[in-house]
Amino acid sequence: MKNHLIYIADDEINICNIIKSFLIKEGFQVESFNDGSSIMEAFNRKAPDMVIIDIMMPEIDGYSVCSSIRQKSSVPIIIVSAKDTEPDKIAGLTLGSDDYLTKPFSPMELIARVKSIFRRIELDKNISYSENQIQISDVLLDSDNKQAFVGDYDMGLTMMEFSLLFYLANNRNHPVSRNELLDKVWGFENEVETRATDDMVKRLRKKLSDSGSSLKIETVWGFGFKLLDKE
Repeated sequence: MKNHLIYIADDEINICNIIKSFLIKEGFQVESFNDGSSIMEAFNRKAPDMVIIDIMMPEIDGYSVCSSIRQKSSVPIIIVSAKDTEPDKIAGLTLGSDDYLTKPFSPMELIARVKSIFRRIELDKNISYSENQIQISDVLLDSDNKQAFVGDYDMGLTMMEFSLLFYLANNRNHPVSRNELLDKVWGFENEVETRATDDMVKRLRKKLSDSGSSLKIETVWGFGFKLLDKE
């Protein structure tokens, strides 16, 4: 993890500096910005390995930054914000962020979440699957390039969306609990809100529908989800 480059954007300079100091102490390379325009200009010059952004920033807000990055990149995004309502969190996750942390937060918790996402990415790289490509129903999952296709159509999944769909595909026809998804896909070992799994499944269902796929993610009420391969 020591060579990973992380961009931070927050108009609260003190918070920006605290996050930066903790990340540098853990061996990450860090560049910080205090508005949405600056981080987007830097991103367009050189994409980092992760982005940590506030929502309420001058010039371009965090939602817009998240949406713009998602149109061109699957780089992990963590939102840190004082906006703590459920609609705020759902909006951030729906726009493509991989995690959402409300202020005030523990810098050590943020570091744990950063490491968790990078650990998940490394596990995905190192896992030796019997197949690099999985065909389930009319969806082809390419684990080398983290892409999902319906015919020639690229579904445009983020890294976390792909990981969730790939995990469900590897456990096809078997129910997978929300806690198992949080552990295996997000890499969270501690108790966190399982709502994150529902939000991401909702986005996956929309992308499957938009791509014309017949593949369905079924809800197992009170437990989790199941991908049913009818072939």
